[in-house]
Amino acid sequence: MTRVLIVRGHLVTPWELRPWAELPERFDVGVLQTRSNAFDASSLSLRMVSVGSLRGRFPRGLLGEVATGVIGDRYTRGADAAFGDADIVHAEELSFWFAADAARRKRRHGFKLVQTVWETLPFLDVYRNRSAKRYRREVLDATDLFLAATERARTALLLEGVEEDRIVVCAPGIDVGRFGAASAVAQTEHVVLSPGRLEWQKGHHDVLRAIALLHRGMVLLPDGSTARPRLRIVGKGPEEERLRRYASELGIAEAVDFGSVPYEEMPSVFASASCLLLGSQSSASGGYHPFDVPRIFWEEQFGLVFAEAMAAGLDIITTSNGAIPEVLDGAGTLVAAGDYVGMAEALAAGPLSRAPGTRVSYPAELLEHYSTAAMAGRLADAYDRVLSV
Repeated sequence: MTRVLIVRGHLVTPWELRPWAELPERFDVGVLQTRSNAFDASSLSLRMVSVGSLRGRFPRGLLGEVATGVIGDRYTRGADAAFGDADIVHAEELSFWFAADAARRKRRHGFKLVQTVWETLPFLDVYRNRSAKRYRREVLDATDLFLAATERARTALLLEGVEEDRIVVCAPGIDVGRFGAASAVAQTEHVVLSPGRLEWQKGHHDVLRAIALLHRGMVLLPDGSTARPRLRIVGKGPEEERLRRYASELGIAEAVDFGSVPYEEMPSVFASASCLLLGSQSSASGGYHPFDVPRIFWEEQFGLVFAEAMAAGLDIITTSNGAIPEVLDGAGTLVAAGDYVGMAEALAAGPLSRAPGTRVSYPAELLEHYSTAAMAGRLADAYDRVLSV
């Protein structure tokens, strides 16, 4: 049986890794998990391998993050045995510490190395910090096969210098059945759903502006009436307090709900909404923090919530940022990033003009493409390919 070891540092999540549970029985899949993991991955039905990390030796909180940022992170207790037992190690991205850690260990243990890449911007060396530059070079040299989540990510890898024959496009998968089986909740009012980390680049501030335009009657429904939908923002992050204050200043605080829920409850969240509105926008700055660290460069790399919303039959309104147009493949309504007026107009012309909770349909082949079963098939093909070389 082929032994596959999934390596994600402190970023093991139940939503990304669920497809591995559907791999054929000839693959024995284990997941490295540290005690510093940022997410609850207890719902994963995969073999979890507990290992230590340098981060785990430092205090929790900001002090520990700063210390790890300066010194760097790596796997410690139990990691050698786990890597030594693997035929394939599957890590992620070009400049994450855990991907570079796996690249270094490949020389000692001889496994095949696969990297999933979501990143759609080709930073090369110029736009990476000192540690990331070193990690990138180690990963590029050691990786046998790159699995690009989108064609846009594949293009970025080509510009990073990866040869075409080392790249396969491998879209992620979600449990289409679970999200499709959640019955729409009877609604007497419209609920607009905006899921995602509460960070600037997710554009929740633009969503609030769009909702405010509707509540004030500055954008009307086709029949000339005013729509006053509720907004549910699902997620957590550093922007929460500012977003709450902004909702209050816009006069819509009573119509906005904030909160995060476990991933297992997300199908019911989709079931209680009339539509999904995501305001993703790019974040970039040429400035530098101390120690030569670029501030931030990001655009939407995929957005699993789009696949989940399609499975749940939710109308989708979002921006044309990053890989979103590719992921939707003609479905939903796209507006320019930052166009909160366009968002309000799309809401009024589409989901808010229909009865609350009305569902829409999406092509069956598109939903199948984003299923866990389809992704498991893509993974199995990739693993067979890398083992045959």
